[in-house]
Amino acid sequence: MSDLIPQLTQQLFNGLSLGAIYALIAIGYTMVYGIIGMINFAHGEIYMIGAYVGLVTLSAIGVNSGLPLPVIILLMLIVAVLVTGVYGYATEKVAYAPLRGGPRLVPLISAIGMSIFLQNWVAIGQGARDMAVPALVTGSVQFQLGSDFVITAPYSRIMIIVVTVLLMIALTLFIKYSRLGRASRACSQDLRMANLLGIDTNRIISFTFIIGAMLAAVGGVLIALAIGKLNPFIGFLAGIKAFTAAVLGGIGSIPGAMLGGVLLGLAETFAAAYISSQYKDIVAFGLLVFILLFRPTGLLGKPEVEKV
Repeated sequence: MSDLIPQLTQQLFNGLSLGAIYALIAIGYTMVYGIIGMINFAHGEIYMIGAYVGLVTLSAIGVNSGLPLPVIILLMLIVAVLVTGVYGYATEKVAYAPLRGGPRLVPLISAIGMSIFLQNWVAIGQGARDMAVPALVTGSVQFQLGSDFVITAPYSRIMIIVVTVLLMIALTLFIKYSRLGRASRACSQDLRMANLLGIDTNRIISFTFIIGAMLAAVGGVLIALAIGKLNPFIGFLAGIKAFTAAVLGGIGSIPGAMLGGVLLGLAETFAAAYISSQYKDIVAFGLLVFILLFRPTGLLGKPEVEKV
């Protein structure tokens, strides 16, 4: 019992770092759904492409280039964000814009097709095997709790949490105070009325896809640096779990996506630590089923009101 609290503290830190990645990806799902009411199932692949672009950028710069480590990581993030922003824009124009007025099942199938295409696009270009990512951020903070239990907080995981918190604050302020943010909120409330009031809704929808792709790219680069390997198929499961986090928190709600990501990360981590790592996915999706049974709109979601 004396080591119970230190162990819980360790797992809490691990869960927060994993949940931060889920939250970054989940925001893309929830923003797109909040405005056009559709699910972008190619979003997980955008996260995967961001990780690959970061690795390619690192290879171009060189680990021993002489540049300071923060500059190298910043360049990886900038290039990944710019490239995946283009992918996010292209996904909207190819898989969604031509089908926006049709039945909702049609763009859903189109998004799944785009997901498969992007998986194979990267697999053909980079190979389907696992690729190693150099360990740029090494070391950890260690401190003792209890009689003989040492809490280990790797710097790479601390970086994930810090960067995620900063991005969440920046996104919240941007959505609340900027002109594009106010237009996005107007479109999420009533897309047709926003269009009648002179808001360029097509531009706002494209902007939403781009912002979501950029956040997912940051998550891809950070998790690649923390784990040390990637392959073209990491985006599928991560995307499904991030979608689960978005639904868990209340899809269409940005704070809900953040909360859902953290809760899902904690659920997975505690399940792996205290039950079995083989059951962590069962616990995560079981939590989703439980929430949908008793609160179908998610924790912070609001019931849809039919506009007449």
